[in-house]
Amino acid sequence: MTTTHARSGEARRAAARLWLPRQRAEQHASGPDGPFSTGAFRRLPWVLAALGCAGWAFAFPLISSLASQRAWGWSAGVGYLLAALSAALLPRPHALRAAVGIALAGAVAVPLGLLLARGEAQSEVWVVQESATRLLHTGSPYLLHPTNWTGYTPYLPGMTLFGFPHLILPSVLGDARVWFLVTFLACLVATWRLLRGGPLAVPLAAVVASPLVALPAAVSGVDLPMIGGCCLALALAGRGHGARAGVVLGLVCALKWTAWPAVPVALLLLLQVRGRRAALRGVGWTLLVGGALVLPFALAFPGAMLEQVVRFPLGLSTVKTPAGSPLPGHLLAQLGPAGRTASLALFGLGGLAICVWLLVRPPRDAKAACDRLALGVATAFLLAPAGRFGYLQLPVLLALWPRLALGTSRALIPALHDDCPAPDGAPAPAPPPAEADPAPGPDPTLAEPSSTRSARSAHP
Repeated sequence: MTTTHARSGEARRAAARLWLPRQRAEQHASGPDGPFSTGAFRRLPWVLAALGCAGWAFAFPLISSLASQRAWGWSAGVGYLLAALSAALLPRPHALRAAVGIALAGAVAVPLGLLLARGEAQSEVWVVQESATRLLHTGSPYLLHPTNWTGYTPYLPGMTLFGFPHLILPSVLGDARVWFLVTFLACLVATWRLLRGGPLAVPLAAVVASPLVALPAAVSGVDLPMIGGCCLALALAGRGHGARAGVVLGLVCALKWTAWPAVPVALLLLLQVRGRRAALRGVGWTLLVGGALVLPFALAFPGAMLEQVVRFPLGLSTVKTPAGSPLPGHLLAQLGPAGRTASLALFGLGGLAICVWLLVRPPRDAKAACDRLALGVATAFLLAPAGRFGYLQLPVLLALWPRLALGTSRALIPALHDDCPAPDGAPAPAPPPAEADPAPGPDPTLAEPSSTRSARSAHP
């Protein structure tokens, strides 16, 4: 009995020691196990990645017709080249942080500051800011009868909230790009904490410095809040927080209808993690928050919303979107009515296939949910009649960010500490094997009755 209790207590203590307290997490992650640590730093992959990003950036001054993208290309290309040199030449303890910091400065800080000072941006920024002005003066973020594509507002009413700082703050601080980026960063940090990732600074800076985020952050950024919100909602659902996940989903779904596929994925995850009650709570909060932001405008201006929010992005409106790309759906739609019909049919079949897959194999954790949503929206964007390369930010970041968080979290597991309890649901390790020579303890015969001891001594 005593041995069994001792072993079970040892197993609990071993499980507790597997989790580091926050004050020691950074110390351990700076060792050889952290994927973004100096100990795990390998020069060649980082140099090649920086050179690839530089090549991508330098292509924009040659192929883009937008002044903001050309300015970003020159600045980011130089920053990525300097980052490659830093990763190749600096001493190992400082090379990684220096390379990421230089890339972040060249690809985000410098071009964003320059474009803000010059008042240059892609049209999405002006659309969002003008929709806020229009809502304040007319009660609607939509023009009832736009004459060209610049008068279209292809976003749901929630996006208008990012235009209000422009009305009350100085031009630079009130620019919608600043608030797109701040919201995105806040969502990524919260997602990282929910997934119990390790040290955050270097992974976050590396992702933001990549062209995937740096280009839209500098010139537009309109999709960044939706992407961050989808990551956060699925992380909350994975932790079983039905109400919080529902609130975030409602806010995200009020930005763009392309975020709506996140709702069934999050609800299936809640159903697997916490059961029907949590899933219903999530549905209720999603409908309440999203409906409060969208429904009043949908009832008051149904025609304008249908034309600008649904038909225009799909390429079905009277005024065609100038967006173009060599994606399959867009190429099919360019073939005429038959091609557009084929594109829409493939779009619907792809969505149906993803729905069947979700029902057959529902997600059981946040990473699986992000993967399923990433595949679903990637399929939709590839087959949509008016898909663009920029739309693929959402599936790539959905697949990438949880993996980074979980990767750094696993890197912390081998360190042991006695004072940190294991989190809920953490598997306990196997009990340690018994030692060959256990420590001496009290003689068990002392607990026997005297008559038994006498008999034992009489018959050795």
